[in-house]
Amino acid sequence: MIYILEDDESIRKLVTYALESQALPSRGFACPSEFWAAMGEDLPDLVLLDIMLPEEDGLSVLNKLRAAPSTRSLPVIMLTAKSTEYDKVVGLDSGADDYIAKPFGMMELVSRVKAVLRRTGESRQSALSHIDGLSVDPQRHIVTVDGEPVTLTLKEFALLCELLRADGAVLGRDALLNRVWGYDYTGESRTVDVHIGTLRQKLGRLGECIETVRGVGYRIHGNE
Repeated sequence: MIYILEDDESIRKLVTYALESQALPSRGFACPSEFWAAMGEDLPDLVLLDIMLPEEDGLSVLNKLRAAPSTRSLPVIMLTAKSTEYDKVVGLDSGADDYIAKPFGMMELVSRVKAVLRRTGESRQSALSHIDGLSVDPQRHIVTVDGEPVTLTLKEFALLCELLRADGAVLGRDALLNRVWGYDYTGESRTVDVHIGTLRQKLGRLGECIETVRGVGYRIHGNE
C-alpha cells in the first residue's frame, strides 16, 4: 500500500489512478490529520509526500516519520512544486528517499516509485531481533513469536524496537518517553510501565526477556 499526502485533489486522484493502473494499491489524504489517523491503523510500504500542506508542512511530517522507530526506515518520496536545488537538498537531507518536482510525468513517477520499493525491499529480510523465537520486521511492522503473529499497538511496537536496538543496554523511562512519545510529551512516565506490561503479556513466553532494572528503566536480553 502506498499513501499519498497531497492537498491538491486533482493531483491526488491522478497519482492514485496512475499507481493503481500499475498494480500498486494506493490511498490518498488531503491533510496531515487524515494521514496520521491512517498511520495509526496500518503502515504503508511507501509515502508520497507534498511539502506545502494545510495543518503542517511536509518537512515536519517527514521529520516525525524519521523520528519514530516504527517509521524510521519507511520509504518517502517528496512530490512538490519547490524545485530549486536548495529545496531538493533540504528534502533529501531531511531523510527523503527521492525528490520529484512538479510538474512531473506519471510514467516517471511510477518508475521512481518502483525503484525506491526495490531498493528498500532488499533491507526488509533482516529481522531486528536476535532472540530465539522472536522476529521483528521494522519496515512492515510485523512481530512474530515462535512463528505466530503478535498484534502490537504503534507505541508497543516502538518500545520493542528501541529496546532491541539498545542491544542489552538499559534504557531509562525518560529516554523511552523521548524516543517513543516525543520530546513534547507532557504525560507521566508511568505510561512507559503500563505499555511495557501489555507488551510483555502479548509476547507470551518471551515477555520475560524484558527486564526491569529497578530505579533505572528497562533492558531486553536474550533467552539463553
